[in-house]
Amino acid sequence: MDSIFSFGGVQRVTAVIAKELAKECDVTIVTLDKQEKKDLSLYGLNEVDINYRFFKYPETPVWKEKCCKAYSYLYRKHLPQIRITSDLYSHSSFPSEKRNALSKELAAGNYDVIIGVHAPLAVRLASCRKRLKGTKLIGWIHNSYEALFGEKSLYIGLELCKHYEFQLEKLNETVVLCQHDAQQYHFPTKVIYNPLTLTPGGKATGTSKKFLAVGRFSRLHKGFDLLIEAFRIFAEENHEWTLDIVGEGVEEPTYRKMIKEYQLEDRIHIHPFTNHIQKYYSEAQVYVLSSRWEGFGLVLVEAMAHGLPIISSDLPTSQEIMGDFGMYFSVGDVKGMARRMTEATQMNWQEKSEQALKIAERFNIETIIKQWKQLINER
Repeated sequence: MDSIFSFGGVQRVTAVIAKELAKECDVTIVTLDKQEKKDLSLYGLNEVDINYRFFKYPETPVWKEKCCKAYSYLYRKHLPQIRITSDLYSHSSFPSEKRNALSKELAAGNYDVIIGVHAPLAVRLASCRKRLKGTKLIGWIHNSYEALFGEKSLYIGLELCKHYEFQLEKLNETVVLCQHDAQQYHFPTKVIYNPLTLTPGGKATGTSKKFLAVGRFSRLHKGFDLLIEAFRIFAEENHEWTLDIVGEGVEEPTYRKMIKEYQLEDRIHIHPFTNHIQKYYSEAQVYVLSSRWEGFGLVLVEAMAHGLPIISSDLPTSQEIMGDFGMYFSVGDVKGMARRMTEATQMNWQEKSEQALKIAERFNIETIIKQWKQLINER
């Protein structure tokens, strides 16, 4: 995987799954992190015996890099999207120096199973398959299909949709996070939900008058700009409730500027990431997911495990996780979000809280790890 020693939902989920597998299996995490970043206390990785390999791609000669970029441009913009052009693109986008180095690193481990975490690394794993004969190769996709291949994708884009599918087909298995995404791919995939990745703190009491949102401050993704705008509308009529946003990232200055412009510094508070996020869940009254897209809304499960009702954008994955329990608004609709926030202040909180706890039980680690073990052991 790209990184295990940094904050993020994917890192946390991977760590939880790896720790569970390490109870019975010999587990190695090959990461592109720099070795000096190693912090085993992060996500409790010091609790089990896991091996770590720190891998760095070699440089590609400048002349070759230019040739590869030229073909990559042609493939993206002009060439037909067929298997042979896709295979050539897999070489231009992942030159032989890098591909051979990764193949050598993975082959040296004599692994029975290798899981490529995230779509780009899953595709790179597929390109190494000839050097990894006899090894089961699994791609683990953490973004939604729309986020990866939609017209407004910040990750891959519609022009590479067929390429990714052609390459992912070469793996033994591809795991996605919800049934909706599984139906979008043109080849068979396995659905395994993400598990609850933390031990819940105290159950929320429903008396704090606090909304909560948690996530990385990456561009557009979590929609915290929409959330701040929606809270501004909500706050025009409500003068009691506050909003806590927990996270870090490049968009933080933008959010702080918005809060200042709306003169809401005393009602919207930004907090840094913490290993003790349970405190914020326990002290909140309602959780708000404002995301424009999600592969799997892990924070929804975490919030429900603390008894929190949920306001959420009407993403397919959110509806799959929560069903009729969620208080939904259309993606990007700040007025709709604000209306839901007002409704949340008037609902039967205790009844909603009990429903939340029951739904969260479906995502316990024991249930999810059984599915991973079955997939790993299938031949």
